[in-house]
Amino acid sequence: MAPTDIDTELLEAAVRSRGTPALMSLNQGALKRFRETGLPTSRVEDWKYTSLDSVAAISNAWLAGLADADASETNDVRTEPPDGIEATWIRMSGDTIDDACLRAANKAFDGRAEISRLSAHGDNSGIFLENAIASLNGTLIGDALCLTVRKNATLDRPVGILLDDRADNGPAASHYRLLIFMEDNSNAEIIEFHRSSGEADHYATVIAELELGRGARAGYVKIQERSSHHVQVGQVHANIGRDATFNHAAIDLGAKMIRNDVLASIASPGAHFTSAGLSLAEDGQHIDNHIAADHRVGPATSSQNYRCIASGRSRCVFNGKAIVREGADGTDAEQSNHSLLLSDLAEIDTKPELEIYAEDVKCAHGATVGQLDEKALFYLRSRGLDKEQAAQMLTRAFASSVLDQLSIEAVRSYLGEATDRKLDKLVEVREG
Repeated sequence: MAPTDIDTELLEAAVRSRGTPALMSLNQGALKRFRETGLPTSRVEDWKYTSLDSVAAISNAWLAGLADADASETNDVRTEPPDGIEATWIRMSGDTIDDACLRAANKAFDGRAEISRLSAHGDNSGIFLENAIASLNGTLIGDALCLTVRKNATLDRPVGILLDDRADNGPAASHYRLLIFMEDNSNAEIIEFHRSSGEADHYATVIAELELGRGARAGYVKIQERSSHHVQVGQVHANIGRDATFNHAAIDLGAKMIRNDVLASIASPGAHFTSAGLSLAEDGQHIDNHIAADHRVGPATSSQNYRCIASGRSRCVFNGKAIVREGADGTDAEQSNHSLLLSDLAEIDTKPELEIYAEDVKCAHGATVGQLDEKALFYLRSRGLDKEQAAQMLTRAFASSVLDQLSIEAVRSYLGEATDRKLDKLVEVREG
């Protein structure tokens, strides 16, 4: 087998042995699709900078060990949510969704929203399986989380989804699917929080699908703090309705390798999409963000603002795309990617793209890659700061443009402290 090949016979055995009866047709249909494609290689343009060799190796080892009851320890959902983020929390780990959390959340929603398992609905024909990662995820999910926010309803607290994995006794994998339906004129904030622990290798896929009805508003923040030797590939697929708003953000602080794909489909006038990201990479980390705003009609707006800080021998990738299709007049799309290198060994690959097939549009993009401004460092040091303090102040200012625009107030204080801790590590490595 090639390094990126996942053994489909092991996948088929896993579906037979551990699949949920209610989702068996979904698992089998996804496996059929995955057999046709396999994992993408670096010969595929969108995966040019990110290798999935480790994903295949971990997956094959995990699949081969599934017969051993101790092969994976990813089903403990008793861990506590992160301190300092007030939300209605749902805890998940692997195939396990905490039932007590579901009951408590539905009670708190008081009819304004409903949260449930996909297996309880009977119909899973609309699940997204159109690429290799989504079909691999669909093959191996044991269930999915469904959140529906009712028409005209506003949730007064964010909904927090805690994805918490542990891998101690050999390679392990987890596969999550989140299905979020925002009915007309509904309003909700959603936090997707990732963490993991354990000394063994671990791989996770997380696919979030969102449908925003007319006039709906969704704030969505993903916070990723996985173990430094774990890997994750995630996707967000959002269909944004007429006059609806989807504000998305991704903050990546941990993991060995992270790949994020965000696709916003704008098929109705008046839609608004924003995506912001902050990637803080230390030695050995690889963080790849691919963002696409697909403007099918106008007028509508989209904006992308991503910032990367890389230290040691790390790598950050940004590919931001705005597609303005024929007839999407009135589109206003912009992209911004700015990156800061704290090491001569760090690498940044940035590729903002515009594909414009309409005439009456307003589109712009920009990207910069640089080091800390020596004049600014000198100025701060002349005011009494030492070299490390000056560097910390400049890196915090650089990151703040993303943190300041987060749509969910409840996460700002937590992320301010978490990013400060990570930035201190990056600056210490640089100074060392």
